[in-house]
Order: sequence, then C-alpha cells, then structure tokens
Amino acid sequence: QVHLVESGGGSVQAGGSLRLSCQTTEATSVYCLAWFRAIPGKAHEGVVSFVLGGRPFYADSVKGRFTASRDYTKRTLDLEMTNLRPEDSGMYYCGASSTRCTVHSSEGFPYWGQGTQVAVSS
Repeated sequence: QVHLVESGGGSVQAGGSLRLSCQTTEATSVYCLAWFRAIPGKAHEGVVSFVLGGRPFYADSVKGRFTASRDYTKRTLDLEMTNLRPEDSGMYYCGASSTRCTVHSSEGFPYWGQGTQVAVSS
C-alpha cells in the first residue's frame, strides 16, 4: 500500500504560477509517481510521469510550462506550474505505480491521493 498526500494548488489568474507537492509515506522509493488531472467534461489527463531514477515525461499540453522534480530523500514529487491557462483548471491527483509509468493512461496506477484543486481565471 502506498499513501499519497497532495498539497498546494489554489486560485490564480491566467499567466500565474502554482506549485503542487505530492508526499509519499513509503520507506522505499516508489517505481513511478505521476500527476494526473480531472477537468470537467474531459477524461482524466496525464500531466507528468516520473520513473524511479529517470527523468520526467510531460504531456504535450504542459511542456515548457510545467516542471516536475522528484526528491528521493523527502519522497516527494513536486510540480511547478507556470504560465497557467484557464484550461489547466481542474482537480490534480498524484498517482503511484509499482509496475507502470506513463502519462497516456491512468490505468496501472492503483494508488492515488485525494487531489488538490487548481483554478485559473481568465
């Protein structure tokens, strides 16, 4: 069992920035941590995935605007979001998987946090 706790989020105007953090409570490093988001009227969308010992993989929609960093000592996956757009608004969830690492589907991620809300106004 992997426990995940998200923090950060909030409300900003378009062009603003927010920082999200995902804290895991496991003593050993999780194979894959990722951020997904739920936008009203759309299916869950992957934002970034970060495999153990690797580099982040971003969805095309956030490339150049979002930066993920994984700290193995703190056991966190942070997401710095800049130049935010109204279409970035939604509930952001941190997911963990022991077997799979992708932004293309939330399948294979059995562990999820409770989510944190991001609202970007125009």
